[in-house]
Formats: sequence, structure tokens, C-alpha cells
Amino acid sequence: MAAAAKAAASRQPPICPLCERPIPPEAKSSRHHLTPRLKGGTHKGTVRLHQICHSAIHARFSEAELARRLAGIESLRADPEIATFLAWVREKPPAFHAPTRMTRQRRDMRRPRD
Repeated sequence: MAAAAKAAASRQPPICPLCERPIPPEAKSSRHHLTPRLKGGTHKGTVRLHQICHSAIHARFSEAELARRLAGIESLRADPEIATFLAWVREKPPAFHAPTRMTRQRRDMRRPRD
């Protein structure tokens, strides 16, 4: 019986650590480097996230900001912008995906300054 329970557990979809919804096989997903690769995170930890959750992170924060203050799931969840996103996305089905746009503030930061 233990083998059957173990097999059933292995068929369960992984859980997105950010939004805590299941990631079914048909859902878009990707690996998120907790410390960005550009900031030394190549061989540090990664987590599997829904693509919409991963895109929400990178639409709001620079690599430097992620490395400096948001290099963990708990710190990301505690950020007010991500908390607002999480409250919204938790109401969606597990395989939900929508395009994610960069925030206006982040776009303005990336524009060349004269």
C-alpha cells in the first residue's frame, strides 16, 4: 500500500511556491533563479513557478533589486506589489496564463535619459 501512495503522490502536480497553486502539466512554467544569474546566482537555487508568476516578478523588479532584497520566496511574497498580484492570481485556475506587461515605473527606468 505504501508503494501505491508513493506513486499517487508522484503524480501530483508540483506547487508554485509563490502563488501556492498547482502547476499542471499543461500550464506554462519556468525556473526562477532566486539570485539572478547576472548577480552570481548561476549555481544557486532555482524554483519552478507558473510563467505568469515568473513574469510578474521580472516585470516589476530589476536584477539588482532581486539580488539585493528579493532573493527568496518569502521576501517576494511580502512585497506589496507582488502581494497584490498574488491576491489576484490565486483566484485564477491553475493553468491560467495572460501576457504580463512591464510596469510603467520599470519602463521609465529603462528608457535612455537625455
